[in-house]
Amino acid sequence: MIHALKCPSCSAPVDYEDKSNSRTIRCPFCDNTMLAPGAQSGGWHPQVSVNTVEVGRGNAASAVRGALIVVPLVIIAGLVITAVVAYKLVSETTQQVTRTIEVSRNDVTKTQPPRTNVEPPKAPAFATVALKFGGEGIGPGLFTDARSIAVDGDGRIYVGDYIGGRIQVFDAAGKFVTQWMVDAKMPLRGMAADRKGTVYVVQRGTITRYEGASGRNLGDISYAEGSGFDDVAVTADGGLVASFRRHRDDIVRFNSSGVAVKTVPGAISSQTDRSELNMRVAVDGLGNLYALGTFNEAVLKFTPEGRFVTRIGGSGNETGQFRAAHSVAVDNQGRIYVSDIKGVQVFDTNGRYLDVFKPEGVAFGMYFTDKNELFVAARTQVLKLVINKQ
Repeated sequence: MIHALKCPSCSAPVDYEDKSNSRTIRCPFCDNTMLAPGAQSGGWHPQVSVNTVEVGRGNAASAVRGALIVVPLVIIAGLVITAVVAYKLVSETTQQVTRTIEVSRNDVTKTQPPRTNVEPPKAPAFATVALKFGGEGIGPGLFTDARSIAVDGDGRIYVGDYIGGRIQVFDAAGKFVTQWMVDAKMPLRGMAADRKGTVYVVQRGTITRYEGASGRNLGDISYAEGSGFDDVAVTADGGLVASFRRHRDDIVRFNSSGVAVKTVPGAISSQTDRSELNMRVAVDGLGNLYALGTFNEAVLKFTPEGRFVTRIGGSGNETGQFRAAHSVAVDNQGRIYVSDIKGVQVFDTNGRYLDVFKPEGVAFGMYFTDKNELFVAARTQVLKLVINKQ
């Protein structure tokens, strides 16, 4: 007798003859193998499928393709997870290191002073202004053309205008005290003051003495050659040194009694072979004589006895040369100061150039006190400068 069974795998009908001695039945559609009914107890039983399934070629290919897809996905997922974990570890480590560095910087900042861009201090100028007074005008304490200046032993400051004959007196702080007049019609060519307060004024080629506090005329300095003086300076012993120009440019030295004791004939022209029409003079603490020739643009140095020592400067725009020189002075170190349009140039005792500084205005008159303070007459104002390099 033939029975019809349903394949448990594909549900296809399977014919089965119970006379068959076979214990298994094969599905002709999907090749699935199943136990024949009654194979265990000899009677008929419902259809039961066994696990001994033979996989077909189509199912095997599908399984391989599935494995090829799943395995790379698993590998990629593992790599992504590993990368995320590694990134978190690196990020946490970097943050920890950054925090450590910041803490270290803070500790260093707390223990060390902050750095600042501080420039090294600059060397002081050769001379700096300590006092300034005056202004342009005709009233007390004002000037129209101040070119001469002198200081006495009590610190009184005398300032003379070039034209008009007015000499003003100031105290050591630059406060106006009084004024008095000399010849208003003649230029005031030179002026000096000794420690006792006597003021020497050069006008009309003559040196006239005045009482500094009052302006009282004390008489002229006599000289056998007559008039012809152009400038004057006071020596440390109370004598005078003056420039004299009549037939030549001479330096004349007077003792404290006003007697001429020494003459240096042709002081400038004999050394330069060029005549000099405007000579300024100075003297140092040792009695050495200095003559500035404004036409020759040079300073000539002589010993107290009148022997030529050296020539300083020359006409030109280079360092150590002069252009329109105006005055000469010597400090208590023996350094020589010469003013011109470039400023005040400084030389050592041998005439070697040292430095230059520029006071306000042109230094038409210069005078050094015993304290090594430099007073400058600059037409409409007076300056007191302190020398920084002693």
